Amino acid sequence: MSNVFKALSDPTRRRILQLLRDRDLTAGEIAGQFVISRPAITKHLELLRQAELVTSEKRGQFVVYSINLSALQAALGGFLAYFDGMQARDTRPQAQPTGDDRVGEPL
Repeated sequence: MSNVFKALSDPTRRRILQLLRDRDLTAGEIAGQFVISRPAITKHLELLRQAELVTSEKRGQFVVYSINLSALQAALGGFLAYFDGMQARDTRPQAQPTGDDRVGEPL
C-alpha cells in the first residue's frame, strides 16, 4: 500500500493517471502531454507500474499503458479500513454542557 501512496504523492504521476482514465496511451503519447523529458516520464511510469497502478503491454514497437483501477481501489479500501472504528476508540473527553447549554431548563 505504501508504494501506491508514494506513487500518488507526485502531481505528474497523478496527471498521468488522469490521462489514462480516459483511454490507454503509449509512452510517447503520455510524454507529449508534459514539458519534462521523456526519461523523466519513463521513470514516473515505472513507479506507477511498480505500485501496480498502471499496466504496460508491448504492441509492436510501442509500449501501451493502462490504468489499473482495482489496485487503486484496493489501496484506498485498505487505507479506509485502517481508520475504521477510530471514532469508537476516541478517548478524548467530550465537552459537557454548561448551564447555558441545557435545553428546557429555566435560567
